[in-house]
Amino acid sequence: MSLIKSIAGLRGTVGGKVGETLTPIDVAKFTAGFGMWIKETHEQPKVVIGRDARPSGVIFTAIVENTLRAQGIDVVDLGLSTTPTVEMAVVNEKAQGGIILTASHNPSGWNALKLLNENGEFITAADGEKVLAWADSPDLLFMDPKKFGTVETNDDYIDWHIEQILKLDLVNVEAIREKGFKVVVDGVNSTGGIAVPKLLRKLGVEVTELFCEPNGIFPHNPEPLPENITQICNEITSGDFDLGFVVDPDVDRLVMVCEDGVPFGEEYTLVAIADYVLGKKSGNTVSNLSSTRALQDVTEKHGNTYKAAAVGEVNVVTAMKETNAVIGGEGNGGVILPELHYGRDALVGIALFLSHLAEFGKSTSMLRATYPSYHISKNKIELDADLDLDSVLENLQLKYAKNKFSTIDGLKIEFDNEWVHLRKSNTEPIIRIYAESDSLSTADHLAQKLMMDIKELISA
Repeated sequence: MSLIKSIAGLRGTVGGKVGETLTPIDVAKFTAGFGMWIKETHEQPKVVIGRDARPSGVIFTAIVENTLRAQGIDVVDLGLSTTPTVEMAVVNEKAQGGIILTASHNPSGWNALKLLNENGEFITAADGEKVLAWADSPDLLFMDPKKFGTVETNDDYIDWHIEQILKLDLVNVEAIREKGFKVVVDGVNSTGGIAVPKLLRKLGVEVTELFCEPNGIFPHNPEPLPENITQICNEITSGDFDLGFVVDPDVDRLVMVCEDGVPFGEEYTLVAIADYVLGKKSGNTVSNLSSTRALQDVTEKHGNTYKAAAVGEVNVVTAMKETNAVIGGEGNGGVILPELHYGRDALVGIALFLSHLAEFGKSTSMLRATYPSYHISKNKIELDADLDLDSVLENLQLKYAKNKFSTIDGLKIEFDNEWVHLRKSNTEPIIRIYAESDSLSTADHLAQKLMMDIKELISA
């Protein structure tokens, strides 16, 4: 049971005591805080809302919608939608903000409120602090019924989102249609089950749907890691398919499965798509500190510059704007194409990947084999609430002072051809320990070594 309030939003398990888990009262207070923040700068604001398919979404959407309206804020409700669709709708509606009800990769018993600014991008840390302050303020203000906000429902935005993708010069619709790809889709019984098959059929792709009923009953752990996507791998192995696509519940993360049933690798979603984009237009790239170095390799192969940002979409987007990056994202399967919008978007990722594969002219596994083969060991340690993690990381920094390191986000230490990144999660009470090497056993060993160092420092 957990409730996490942070500048990234409000996230928690559903059901329990107010302030300890995510309850209707917590949702109402946090929404009201967001409304007050928007009204600081806008007299008659409009907010776009949408949700993934998890069961609590219907109840929480009603609370969010009516709380905003009671503050005199107009609402555009997209209903079942995707995170990137809501992001784009904020801009298209000329709205002043957005709220997405989704706990992303967390299980169905969780939910969250993700907050967007008027650019359809996640709010900054400074703005997040203001929202949190307002949520706990005794000065929350609501309007006379005559001044309540209006509500408009619009379930056409996924189709509109797809049309914007198909208009991109980078998306080779003709080549994709000529190939007649056969694809399996795992929509984890959320809104990807609506959006992904629609996009693929528009591209002339033959689709086999797996878990595409948006009932919110996730058939497996919704984080698209290899150990969680065995069903689609088996489906592809036993059939005649070119590849498979898996998305998370709010469709901002994308992973592929090769024609032989072997995962393409979530870290290589962005690598492959960046390779395609950089082959069409010159420009820089950005990913976060926990992402594979293969993106840097591919970027430099095309004669461009790579930059690493702190973990978190808002940090990656900031770095992309600073460097005029043409493609970027995160190694968890998150692809950001500024030409469309500054947000992770599995739908545009699918269209770009299929364009790349169609022009490559060979199998998905052969495309994967063209990229450097690095392996990342992803681990985590649950934290006690009173642990001084900053002190632990400072002591680790002293221990490895002779190594090259970065402290812009936790602690990243480099070891010859390997690296390890340690940071506290913004969304869960854990510390993440990621290590990369050209050998999985070496990466695992390096991660375990640092985990032992941490445990020794904690118990000291």
